[in-house]
Amino acid sequence: MNSFQDRERAFEAKFAADEDLQFRITARRNRLVGHWAAQQMGLTPEETEAYAKSVVQADFEEAGDEDVIRKLLGDLVSAGVDIDELGVRTALEGKMAEARRQFIEESN
Repeated sequence: MNSFQDRERAFEAKFAADEDLQFRITARRNRLVGHWAAQQMGLTPEETEAYAKSVVQADFEEAGDEDVIRKLLGDLVSAGVDIDELGVRTALEGKMAEARRQFIEESN
């Protein structure tokens, strides 16, 4: 029975580590896409940092990416940037790949 409990604990630990890693990758993706959006809107470096943080915080409003997409799309359109929801989703996908790549490079 001890072997089963050890395997169960190992599985739970791996699950927790995987969830933590996914959370960190998503937060980095949101920061990266926040920088991208700030550049599209022509923000200053100081405004860019604050905006990137606000995009990360927006992800805590609800589960999934819809809260981030809504924020980005609303802010970009309000700033006069010619973009649609597909463009925002494409940027999110690209920044997710970049965030994963950065984590892989950091772990090597």
